[in-house]
Amino acid sequence: MAQAKDLTLAIERYDRHFPFFDGTVTPPEGYNLKVFQVGQSSDLRDGIDRHGRMLHGEEFDVAEFSMSTFLMAKGRNMPIAGVPIFPRRLFSQSQMWVHPDSDFWHPKDLVGKKVALSSFQTTLSLLAKGDMKFHYEVPWEDIHWLLTTDEKVQFNVKEGVKLDFIGNRADLGKMLENREIDAFFLPHPPHSVVTGETPARRLFADCKAEELDYFETVGDFPIMHVVAIRQSLLDSDPNIAKEVFRMFNDSKALAETFYEDPNWSRLAWGRHYFEEERNLFVRDPWENGFGRNKANLERFIKYSHDQGLIEEIYAPDKLFAENTLDT
Repeated sequence: MAQAKDLTLAIERYDRHFPFFDGTVTPPEGYNLKVFQVGQSSDLRDGIDRHGRMLHGEEFDVAEFSMSTFLMAKGRNMPIAGVPIFPRRLFSQSQMWVHPDSDFWHPKDLVGKKVALSSFQTTLSLLAKGDMKFHYEVPWEDIHWLLTTDEKVQFNVKEGVKLDFIGNRADLGKMLENREIDAFFLPHPPHSVVTGETPARRLFADCKAEELDYFETVGDFPIMHVVAIRQSLLDSDPNIAKEVFRMFNDSKALAETFYEDPNWSRLAWGRHYFEEERNLFVRDPWENGFGRNKANLERFIKYSHDQGLIEEIYAPDKLFAENTLDT
């Protein structure tokens, strides 16, 4: 009998991933599944985060991966493949922050202003800029962008775009308080803002209503992360992509049963929130698969091309292992 091979998996510990960590997900036949909790930016090795460790170091067989960086990598034919699993999603509207005393209430109010981002290519940055232009009709090119993080894949900045690197992401709360910046768009607000030490509010007065309207208009919950596989592993075992797809969907299904216990979450009304969200969204916003998410992917590819991150618009089929395109 052949000895089982290790299959290394790097993911964050979201509720939908708990079954990987407690061993209730069945690994592919012939593999020992080795799961590593590796944060997006908190678990650095030699200054490189999970996405960089997967892309440049091939440190893992399978990893949760930045959607934007993945689009750039595939546009440059780098040795990485995808599985249509999307373990992290965010609406852009809740991630736009301004000073509470400002008179900014809509993306149009930020034209000509200084707005801080993580990196230019971070998926939330890509989404927010794209939504501004194509959903709110506010050209992202008319804003002065300030970056706090180095880019993972190099690109040429579009001519005429005002872009400066400032670093010091932890200081953005103070910079907003002191009016050195007018806004920041981040998936993780600075600690000083989260704790209330420095004042900030979301740009939209009613983000929840704005995001529900967005969902009903565009038809999806925007993708932040995709699951990536080393191309060399896929070449040696083409069926591994289907097995990874199966594992993540098994984990998602198991995680949904957690909420049958009204006290599973530390939120006193966790079950109420779960029921409310299920009633508000006419479709499962977390549904995986290529067909269900094709329009979502096409929108991101359009945004990426418009922002100069990829040279040409390509079909979303290019992103994934061929045997997962029927999902």
